[in-house]
Amino acid sequence: MPLHAQAAERGGLAARLARRAAHWSPTTRGLLWTIAAGLLFSLLNALMRALALAVDPMQSQFLRYAFGLAVLLPLVFWRGPRHYWPKSVAGQFWRGGFHAAGLVLWFLALPRIPLADMTAIGFTTPLFIMIGARVFFAEPMHWERWLATVLGFAGVLVVVGPRLGLGGGGAQLWHLVMLASAPLFAGSFLLTKALTRHETAGVIVVWQAITVTLFSIPLALPNWGPLTALQWAGFLACGLLGSSGHYCVNRALAAADISATQSAKFLDLIWAAFFGWIFFADVPTETTLVGGTVIAAATLWVARREGRRREDGGD
Repeated sequence: MPLHAQAAERGGLAARLARRAAHWSPTTRGLLWTIAAGLLFSLLNALMRALALAVDPMQSQFLRYAFGLAVLLPLVFWRGPRHYWPKSVAGQFWRGGFHAAGLVLWFLALPRIPLADMTAIGFTTPLFIMIGARVFFAEPMHWERWLATVLGFAGVLVVVGPRLGLGGGGAQLWHLVMLASAPLFAGSFLLTKALTRHETAGVIVVWQAITVTLFSIPLALPNWGPLTALQWAGFLACGLLGSSGHYCVNRALAAADISATQSAKFLDLIWAAFFGWIFFADVPTETTLVGGTVIAAATLWVARREGRRREDGGD
């Protein structure tokens, strides 16, 4: 097929997909953006864990966001810095502070616990987010959302429960450190939701990179070490993945209620198990497979229920 014909066919396909997506409900779009973000972040986490095994955690945190900022700067200068100046600089720094604090705990635990465990423990964040969304934003909490979250969390317990009882005090300590990051990340997501009312997704992503980089500099310098060329390339890839993932998150938050999209995050466990097998030869256990099945079923079920609710004229 000639090149111009192929281009026309691709353009026609893109147009058809765009028309189809225009009829999707806000909840469906939010869920799809959330799933895309989870896939990107799971790949990012696997790559970051590989890097953090050899690089100081605080140096890894700084480089992850410094490179995330670096890959965004060409876009900022192309469109003009004024386009990315926030309406609330203070709000951006508050959001960055919460996220940086959660990242400190996350990066400390990252090289010390399995990738699937790390992801599963992170699933406690939606519980804090849903409570905060109800308290601060008065978002409606349909019974389907609560049930999907409870079922998803039950799937997480199937995966993580046996592991929390094994491995000695040290392993459990780092599991608790990872768990302690969850409410901080929840605070970051809630502030992001508030910011999406008057900021674009691009502005929020750029200023997250700026603020977390600034907060991370004093933590990284004391234990700074040299890097290989491959490690520099790895952090560049992390910057690309992270900025893309946060853009998807912000699009999801702008499209739908927080509580409507959090159930899709439980699919992250499936991505984590896959990338853990690819990168670290971690074979998923029976509990991982059972828990993942429960999580996937809950996610698909709530997506269908939300779609029907919109068709029936519900909230």
